[in-house]
Amino acid sequence: MSGKTAQIRNLALIGHSGCGKTSLAEALLFGAGTTSRLGKVDDGSSVLDFEPEEIKRKITISTAFHHYQWKKYTVYLADTPGDDNFLADTRAALHVADAAVVVVDAVDGVKVGTEKVWQTANHYALPRLIFINKMDRERADFEPVLKEIKDILEAPLVPLQLPIGREAGFKGVVDLIAMKAMVASGGKMETGPIPDDLKDQVEQLRGDLLNFAAESDDALIEKFLEEGELTPEEIYRGLRIGTLKGAIVPVLCGAALSNMGPGLLLDAINHFLPAPEERGPVKGQKPGTGEEVLLEVDPDGPLAAQVFKTVADPYAGRLSIFRIYSGTVASDSSFFNVTRSVAERYGQLFLTEGKGQKAAASAGPGAFAAVAKLKETVTGDTLATEAKPLLLPTLMASKPMVTLAVESKVRGEEDKVFSSISKLIEEDPSLHLSHNKDTKEILLSGTGSVHIEATLEKLKRKFGVEAVLKPPRVPYRETIKGTTKVQGKYKRQSGGRGQYGDTWLELEPLPKGSGFEFVDKIVGGAIPRNFIPSVEKGIAEAKEEGALAGFPTVDFRVTLYDGSFHDVDSSDMAFKIAGSMGFKKGVLQANPILLEPIMKMTVTVPEANMGDIIGDLNGRRGRVLGMEGQGKSQVITAHVPMVEVLMYAPDLISKTGGRGTYEMEFDHYEEVPPHLAEKIVNEARAAKEKE
Repeated sequence: MSGKTAQIRNLALIGHSGCGKTSLAEALLFGAGTTSRLGKVDDGSSVLDFEPEEIKRKITISTAFHHYQWKKYTVYLADTPGDDNFLADTRAALHVADAAVVVVDAVDGVKVGTEKVWQTANHYALPRLIFINKMDRERADFEPVLKEIKDILEAPLVPLQLPIGREAGFKGVVDLIAMKAMVASGGKMETGPIPDDLKDQVEQLRGDLLNFAAESDDALIEKFLEEGELTPEEIYRGLRIGTLKGAIVPVLCGAALSNMGPGLLLDAINHFLPAPEERGPVKGQKPGTGEEVLLEVDPDGPLAAQVFKTVADPYAGRLSIFRIYSGTVASDSSFFNVTRSVAERYGQLFLTEGKGQKAAASAGPGAFAAVAKLKETVTGDTLATEAKPLLLPTLMASKPMVTLAVESKVRGEEDKVFSSISKLIEEDPSLHLSHNKDTKEILLSGTGSVHIEATLEKLKRKFGVEAVLKPPRVPYRETIKGTTKVQGKYKRQSGGRGQYGDTWLELEPLPKGSGFEFVDKIVGGAIPRNFIPSVEKGIAEAKEEGALAGFPTVDFRVTLYDGSFHDVDSSDMAFKIAGSMGFKKGVLQANPILLEPIMKMTVTVPEANMGDIIGDLNGRRGRVLGMEGQGKSQVITAHVPMVEVLMYAPDLISKTGGRGTYEMEFDHYEEVPPHLAEKIVNEARAAKEKE
């Protein structure tokens, strides 16, 4: 292993919201001497939770980065969100991390958020450690939590420590490798004898630990079988091999807020987690061909890096944060953006330190580094050299779960809202912004309501733009089921030149998806040729605000077959109005109906919840199309009216304990049942009268 990267570590702290990841990260930075005081989330002094939205909500919303040095090792750290609304950021960090430290609350145990981030770590086959936090809290219990982790996450656990004391009496741990107690004393952990009441349990766990360490290496098995013992160095080596293979997950415990235990985690990170090259060569594709490219991890080799986070700042511009896999990036230089085939020049190179940045001359494999004001580069792009380009795998896509309409609080600032949110999407690609031309609304989609609300808070703080959220309007349509013939006549006489246009129209329905068709069957000059386009234009404009309830009218044909004109008073405007009047009258005579958008939904839920979810979808006028097993989950496909699932996410979360997910897309339009149509039409007409 190269001496240059052997002492580099790179990890993401992951776990459910509220388990104490940020507090643990603060304790690691403090323990390594990087920070001079132990930052705390609750009093707003955290180095890593620095955004006003994070301080207000007391949760991590955006992954924060820092680095520290401990016993000649340099460790790059990502403190990730645990809340469901912000897991896209966590997945991006796990995409580029070499390892993970999974934090589990000793009181709450394994929660849904733990399962989700664990599955993502499995997806990337990341070696990991587990830290059971908050051992000093009421109802904290090490062994039941250990069993829960083993059962739910199906993790091959190897405890490296045993807690001394319980709840408020927690005072330290027994180190099962060094076989000594580490007890808190005056803010530090002091070495002491193993308490007598723990000796039997220590012996049992120590035996398990030796077995796991020996099993990972043939030479260690041989020695262990012959001598029945291994040296601490051999135990570390065996456990390291097992951890890197994913055969074992070492477990530590402590209380981050009281700074009891994190110091031992600093050593464990150095001992058990991989150096960059131990994750194997960098795998990418040759641009244009898709051919696989393998690049050795070498600080002196060609560059391979990936931008996995962008921070939008109205003053400093964009800050692009990237992971270096191979090669070295130096200040005041350039690299080649392979994704966009452009060269990018940049100035100062930074290492991010929570809110701040530290200037760096250079950075190599394993580093989370950053540069400002790149012109073309966005999140997910691969950076390399033009001479040896490769495309790294794309970040895991995050599908929006909630869509809300966004309105400017100040009339006339809609464009400002749209452009400012667009800048925030550079920072958070899990947001999606669109404009619905039917309802004339700006729609913002995200992973949850809190995600969208936090985005609007950031919008106000960063860009001074205020917006409000509303449930989106449903883009209903109108059509006709019958055929009719109708006269549309416009005659106005008020001194001077009058207005005269007279049309006879036939309206008939067309098959679904046909749109609008206009047929000219005027013969014998009943209407002069130059006025016929005006009739069509009048109908085309009127159909956008249908006669039934003001929704666009679709799938119909209008045939202009007769009419009359006046030599002096007829005009384009008169025939346009006549066509419009005839259309509106005709629609109401031709059995008009309301159409609603039907969404195709794919709902993934635990097997135990399947019956409830199918019942719920049926209750929403849904039609279940099929079911398919996917591991321990069931995937239900259904057609459901959009109006019934506008705010589906909170209901699905409560019915599945947060384990259910769904995707949906527009599929087709269907007739609204008459009893519901009447209500929608009345509401639409009432709203129009108020305008």
